[in-house]
Amino acid sequence: MSWRIANECAERRFGSAARKQIIMFLADKASDDGSGIWCSKGTIQRHTELSESTVKRTIIDFLREGILIETGRRQCKNGYTVIYRIVLECVAALEPTAEPDIETGVTVNPVQPEPGTGSTVNGVRGSRWTPNHPKTIHKPPTRRHEAAEVEDLEAEKILAAYPEDRIRDRGTSLCLIAAALKAGVKPDDLKQAVKAYAKESVGYTRSKVCFSDNWFKMRRWEKGLTQIQADREKAREAEAKGRASLAEWIHERHPLCRHITNRQVEDLILSKLVTPEQVRAAGLEA
Repeated sequence: MSWRIANECAERRFGSAARKQIIMFLADKASDDGSGIWCSKGTIQRHTELSESTVKRTIIDFLREGILIETGRRQCKNGYTVIYRIVLECVAALEPTAEPDIETGVTVNPVQPEPGTGSTVNGVRGSRWTPNHPKTIHKPPTRRHEAAEVEDLEAEKILAAYPEDRIRDRGTSLCLIAAALKAGVKPDDLKQAVKAYAKESVGYTRSKVCFSDNWFKMRRWEKGLTQIQADREKAREAEAKGRASLAEWIHERHPLCRHITNRQVEDLILSKLVTPEQVRAAGLEA
């Protein structure tokens, strides 16, 4: 345990109670330079009593923000545990928890309708209104953090579809997945591309398999996306061909019209392939 790292983290704001709890647990495992932290996310979850998703999401956030970096791996009974280091420079740049000392001058009246405007610190006057003043204008809440949490969960689900024995460097893999999602790739499409590769590569020898960090780095999912688009195009063509056949039956008042469902009739009318009059003439309800 490093008291130096623990004190440094304790004196900084990390944005939430969960984030502070996790960083304090990691600081308890660190050396004086912030290195040598090796504990699984399951261990963190058991000791902090936070949910597994919260622990995973927070570790990913710390890695993105540079507060944590991966320095290696340590073998364990379940495979390996990632070794982390707390970056003191990033921690020191965070907002301190201590409130600044603000001096106030002597006023004539003990009760003032407005905040005091006496002595200032370093010649800089403070805010005109106190935080709880009725005229204080607060910034609207942001949903950026909530959106980031959703993206992290989507990335976790996509990586979970990758063959488990070939997942390597989870942090890098998740960052590459997040980058693809930000570039506009739909989560469901990317997951389908991963599943397609997993199915295709069943039985591959070790010389042919690709580990997750390299697979996403080389954008090998693009092949799967191309196939998904081709399959969708074929499905659209088949659907259009089927509509055309149904419309032709109605135009010709074919005996097979009796097999057309009401939903199909509605779809044909909305597609403007037939008119309500033609539908009624074929003995169907428009």
